[in-house]
Amino acid sequence: MTSQAKQVPCNVVIFGGNGDLAIRKLLPALYHLEKDGYVCGSARIIGASRTDLGKEKYTQLVKEGLDQFIDRSDWDEAIWESFSKRLDYIAVDAKDPDSFQGLKDALGHEFEEQGTVYYLSTAPQFFGPTCENLAHVGLISDNTRVVLEKPIGKDLESSKVINDAVAKVFPEKDIYRIDHYLGKETVQNLLAVRFANALFEPVWSNTHIDNVQITVAETVGVGGRWGYYDDSGALRDMIQNHLLQLLCLVAMGVPVSLDPEAVRAEKIKVLKSLKTLSPEGVRRNVVRAQYTEGNMDGKQVPGYRSEDGGETDSTTETFVAVKAEVQNWRWRGVPFYLRTGKRLPARFSEIVIQFKDVPHSIFPAGTHLRSNKLVIRLQPEESIQLSMMNKIPGLSEGMPVMPVSLNLSMPDRFAEVRVPEAYERLILDVMRGNSTLFVHRDEVEAAWVWADAILNEWQASTAEPHYYPAGSWGPQAAFELTARDGRSWHEST
Repeated sequence: MTSQAKQVPCNVVIFGGNGDLAIRKLLPALYHLEKDGYVCGSARIIGASRTDLGKEKYTQLVKEGLDQFIDRSDWDEAIWESFSKRLDYIAVDAKDPDSFQGLKDALGHEFEEQGTVYYLSTAPQFFGPTCENLAHVGLISDNTRVVLEKPIGKDLESSKVINDAVAKVFPEKDIYRIDHYLGKETVQNLLAVRFANALFEPVWSNTHIDNVQITVAETVGVGGRWGYYDDSGALRDMIQNHLLQLLCLVAMGVPVSLDPEAVRAEKIKVLKSLKTLSPEGVRRNVVRAQYTEGNMDGKQVPGYRSEDGGETDSTTETFVAVKAEVQNWRWRGVPFYLRTGKRLPARFSEIVIQFKDVPHSIFPAGTHLRSNKLVIRLQPEESIQLSMMNKIPGLSEGMPVMPVSLNLSMPDRFAEVRVPEAYERLILDVMRGNSTLFVHRDEVEAAWVWADAILNEWQASTAEPHYYPAGSWGPQAAFELTARDGRSWHEST
């Protein structure tokens, strides 16, 4: 058990508390925080939604979720006993202000005595009404914070409407727009690698880096979420938020400190430096595609349009590859290749920093010198690898060389430490009032300016998306995107 100094006196209210995200991620994260001693003895965890479950049924639902979504080695009956006593459930309708009175009654005097986090794990159209009704019943104070799940809008205009509605109730400092990728240990370690080591920062620019690749690959299809996904697509669902946030952490300048405002200032500079693509630029530098039927792990799977609920004329993209450019002194001329897709052969997320070739080879003719690469793997395993050339041991004539990797595997190096899930870190940061790993409104809007240029061109175009069979690495056009520049996607794929 941790010391009292680490405990955080804070209630957590989860709107959408019986939903998929809450059961799979949020409540298991809170259980682990309880187990690690970060939750104060008087803190409450309250699920809220329109469904009238009651405390007993909700507690059982949470327990069933923990049984399914946490490792059995992490289960502790005594921890569950203390955790379950915190749980409560209140039926709340975002459209009915009077229904929020029950939540106020449940929080009672503790609301005034300790902080409260309102986690909005709901559709974004309910963000504004929920905040307005919290204010209506007097559940807003200087010690309350709100967490917004993505997506925050479908474009710049709709995101402004949502942000304006929330801003009527909460000041910007108390709004935490969450991107769970930023809670991953390896993503945070990117800041340590860059700014705590004299080795990397001097070469972290267009002088030494040839290109940057960011890939988020998924093996799953859309499953039972066809209606939601078809209204979104891969660009809105992944590129506009997750991948652009990773790009920011790679491309940002050195902040004056790890203070949230200092880090956010550098990220915003990157987003505002992104080259907005013209219609011709979209056609040349963006590949959108949709998966068709194919083979995954020896099983035939349907195409996107044939999934449950699918429509035969949908042009929504399930794969996007983009060549992006950051137009500033540090990165001018360095392409950032972003790629994400569903029904790809492997599930992983990684950042690849490829350095430039040595200017002149002194090795025998025919010796192939590969570029140095820093490969930051975010999932499923978390690791950092530095690929470099090394002499092959032996007595061969000349000096044969081959690429080898220096590997920092988080599970291997820190085998005795349980690496926390991203939501654990992020929820704890909200409870502490630390917004470093969260997204500022200015970041959201700058990202939409860039994404809207692509979406608008797609909307105006009559061109069909490219197609790729499930189980492949996407359409040929994605490989041509890098090949035109004399480059290729990282060979681990």
